[in-house]
Formats: sequence, C-alpha cells, structure tokens
Amino acid sequence: MSESLTAGKDAIAPTAATRKRHVLVAMCFIAAFVCYIDRVNISIAIIPMAEHFGWSATDKGLVMSSFFIGYMLGQIPAGWLANRVGGRWTLGGALLLWSVFTAITPIAAMVGFAALFVSRVLLGLGEAATFPATYNLYGKWIPRVERSRAVAATLGGIPLGTVIGLALSGLLVAQFGWASVFYVFGIAGIAIALVWFVVVHDSPAQHPGISEAERAYIAAGVEAGAAVRSPLPVRKLLAAAPFWALLINHFCSNWILYVLLAWMPSYFREVQGLDLANAGFAAAAPWLSMFAASNLAAWIADELIRRGIDVSLVRKLMQVCGLLGASAFMLAVSQPATPTGAVLLMCGALGALGLTWAGYAPNHLEIAPRHADILVGITNTAGTIPGIVGIAFTGWVLDVTGSYESVFVVAATVTSFGALIWILFSRSKPMY
Repeated sequence: MSESLTAGKDAIAPTAATRKRHVLVAMCFIAAFVCYIDRVNISIAIIPMAEHFGWSATDKGLVMSSFFIGYMLGQIPAGWLANRVGGRWTLGGALLLWSVFTAITPIAAMVGFAALFVSRVLLGLGEAATFPATYNLYGKWIPRVERSRAVAATLGGIPLGTVIGLALSGLLVAQFGWASVFYVFGIAGIAIALVWFVVVHDSPAQHPGISEAERAYIAAGVEAGAAVRSPLPVRKLLAAAPFWALLINHFCSNWILYVLLAWMPSYFREVQGLDLANAGFAAAAPWLSMFAASNLAAWIADELIRRGIDVSLVRKLMQVCGLLGASAFMLAVSQPATPTGAVLLMCGALGALGLTWAGYAPNHLEIAPRHADILVGITNTAGTIPGIVGIAFTGWVLDVTGSYESVFVVAATVTSFGALIWILFSRSKPMY
C-alpha cells in the first residue's frame, strides 16, 4: 500500500459539518446531471421532430450523433484548459455555454437541418468540459480511499440525468410540444451555472470556509504535488500499455452506454409498441439500475482498497465483471421479448455496466494524478467515438435490416473485447 494511501486511511476524518469536499462532489454530480438531461432530451424529442420534419432513421441518427462531434473535439482542449485555469472556471463556463445552446435548439431546428446540426455540435463542445474539469478538481480534493465513491457519485448524474431527462421530456412533449423540452432544461441549466460559481473552489487552499482538519485530511490522502502543473510526458504516455488499456476500455464501455442512450426510447416505441410517454418511462428504468449498481460497486471497491487489497486487482474485478455482464444481457435482449422482459434485460445490461465506474473510471486519477484532467480528455475523445459511429451505425443498420438484433450483438462483441484488453494490460499505479 502506498504511503499516501496509508496516510489518507489513518488520518482522522473531519466531521460531517466540515466536509466541503462532499459539497464539491454534489456540485459535480449536479453538473453531470444537467449535462445528461440536456444530452438525452433529444432522444424523446426526436420522435415528434422526425414526424414534423419528415426525417428518416438515418436523419435521426445524424441529428443525435452530431452532438458527439463537438463533444469529441472539445475533450483534449477542455482537459488542457482545466489543467491551466482550474476546474471551477472551466466547468462553470461550460455549463453556462451548453445551457444556452440547449435553449436555442428549437430555433435552430426551425431554421433548418444544417443549423440544428451545428447547434448540436456546439452543445457537445460545451459539455466536453464536464469530466476533464471534474477530474481536475478531484485530483486536488479527493483522497484515494474515497475516489471510487466520488467518481461513481459524479457519474451517477449520467443515469439519473437520463432518467429525469427521458421522463420529463416525455411529459413535456405530450403536454406542451417538443420545443418546450429545450426551453425548460436550458433555463434551468443557466440558473445552476450561477450557483456553481458561488459554492465551488479550485482547491482546499482556496476555499475560505474549509476547516483545518479537513484540509489536513485531504492533504494526507492525495498524491504529493497533484495540484502542481507540469508538462505531460506524451512519449512515455503513448508507450505505456496501461494508457492504451484505459483508452480502449473507455471506448468499449461507452459503446453500450451511448447506443442505449440514444436509441432505447425508439426501441421501446418501435419494437415493443409503447406509446411516447410509456416509451420514455420504460427507457428510464434501466438507468436507475445503473445508478444503484454503480454506487454499490464503488462502495465495495473503496472498502476493498481501504482494507489493503491491491488497487489494480480491484479495478480489474469491477471492469471485467461489468463488461462481461453487460455483454451477456445484450445478447439476451437481442431475442424477441415482452416489454417487461425487455425492460428487465436492459436493467441488467446497464446495471452491469455501472460496475465499470469503479473499474476504468477512477483509473485516470491513479495512473496520472497530475494530469488526470488531460488524460480523461484524451480517453474520453476515444470514448466519444461510439456516440458518433455507434449511434449513426445503429440508424443505418435499422434502415437496412429493420431489426435491433444486430445492434445488440455488435455491442456485446465490443464490450467483451474491452474486458480482454483490461485483463491483460491494465494497472493502477502512477506511470510518472
């Protein structure tokens, strides 16, 4: 066990009233939550939009995947910006930016397909800062023995944002029309961005209200020099097998995530015959399963690490079980099922995938504590490719075959490959 990890475990934890790091985690969760409600609302709104504008499944795929072009292009610049100016300004400014583009989405759609495409790209560019900036903050605020829980809590904004986004989008579309979704969520995001700047600070040293006990506890549990900027050793990074294992697994883990994120409502509408509102609620249930499983897995992972179990072994266990479990459920759901059976299998797939948030997700902070923000920007660039290729590919497959079976089989194959790579090449010790 490393010296910093031992110190973080043995240090006296501050009382609940003084835990400013938990306020930070809560705000990062809220940012991720807003990020995903603004990302998934199009999954419900696209159904009446396609009917209104006369779009094909391929057109729908292009609209939904356009977001990921900006999201992918913004990852590395966002990581660099967070490393230079800090996570507070980077994520706060990004939250404000993408909320504005959410609010103007209906206007762009009325102007034309090209304008909508560009506005979704710019929305993705704003949201690209979410996780690089969060990792920048966590590298300075969160002790190693709490990182699985902190990362999983933040990533919990993905399933909960998806659940609320899908459910509310279905209700808003049914009651007020598809444009209302973007207006409501965009205005809410702008208000939350203002709160962010009031309560979030870049480091414990800059927080005016933090106690000395908590400051000492954090300092004992984070890597020495984690808050110090230094050049990224690019050549050493590119030559390291653990880096490639992390990058490939970010890609593989996100394949199922993004394909289901975009297409699950359409699956329940077109295959299971549910109406628009019920399709939204059915598609929301698996994300609750993911939220519960990811936080349980994170608690177990941190507890194993606290008890002295090798960190690399814990990450391998969570990642491999998550990917192989998700693969098995994807193969099962590829067969005809009742709506209830399909929901349960989707719950299993996303619940299993939630284990990976205690696997690959905290690994950025472990192998590159000084550059986790840039590293997550690099790996999330690869992790965004499924949002472009996977979502557009799904639309093409559906136009060609008229069936979701091939879509689910491909997803299972991709995640199984990721599990193999993680077993062979991952590790959880600093590379530099």
